[in-house]
Amino acid sequence: MAKLAFLGLGVMGGPMAAHLARAGHEVTVYNRTTAKAEAWVAANGGAFGATPREAADGAEMVMACVGNDDDLRSVCLGEDGAFAAMPAGKLFVDHTTVSAQVTRELHDLAAKQGVGFVDAPVSGGQAGAENGVLSIMCGGAEADFDRAAPVMDAYARVAKRMGESGAGQIAKMMNQICIAGLLQGLAEALHFGEKAGMDGRAVVEVISQGAAGSWQMQNRHGSMLDGAFNHGFAVDWMRKDLGICLATAEEFGAPLPMTALVDQFYKDVQNMGGGRWDTSALIERLRKLGSA
Repeated sequence: MAKLAFLGLGVMGGPMAAHLARAGHEVTVYNRTTAKAEAWVAANGGAFGATPREAADGAEMVMACVGNDDDLRSVCLGEDGAFAAMPAGKLFVDHTTVSAQVTRELHDLAAKQGVGFVDAPVSGGQAGAENGVLSIMCGGAEADFDRAAPVMDAYARVAKRMGESGAGQIAKMMNQICIAGLLQGLAEALHFGEKAGMDGRAVVEVISQGAAGSWQMQNRHGSMLDGAFNHGFAVDWMRKDLGICLATAEEFGAPLPMTALVDQFYKDVQNMGGGRWDTSALIERLRKLGSA
């Protein structure tokens, strides 16, 4: 069992940290909103720090799951950042979906003080975090990954090293590109079926067992058909992720025409007031267009 710190207690980080506590690790948490950290400790035990540095002090490994590049920098750097409390030999594991650029930047800064850094973005959504069955894509030195993997087992279905620093984030971008296309295709198929008078659930029961089947079809066709989107992975977060994908694709010279199009469709959903809706809300855009 290890002495750990976990920074960020949102819909993903909170359950992930709780799995670590249930696995027997000694966990100190930090959250920008102190009340949330206090509530987490009341429910799970452990302790909380008033700053990332305070939470990281004495920890063998520091995990983070925050919002974006700037949030990650803020919990790592500065006199109150976690790095300030991490001497040589410690390990930082970042579960945030961020750019490969900031990952490599922080990896290099950590390396200068002898601290390992693993980028380890996750897939599986809130349900995956709550049930401890996340897919984790990792980048960094093999020895650092080998240290982190047994700890991440507390909330992972699978954790695999993809390559050197930044490789985990590139793999997560590939994941989000796939999801964008799958959800748009599913939304179009179900909306098409609605217009044709078909029973969407009956159709999905059949086609999900064939070549069209996917996790998104199994788990999101119901919310699409019901128009129930107050759950899951928010459109705002998906646009953040797709923005990272598109910027990185520009850097690599890799065209992403479908991703760019779906990103604009999500912008339409935001303009409909659906920024906090689940990503399956793409169908609402089609319904709006169909009724115009």
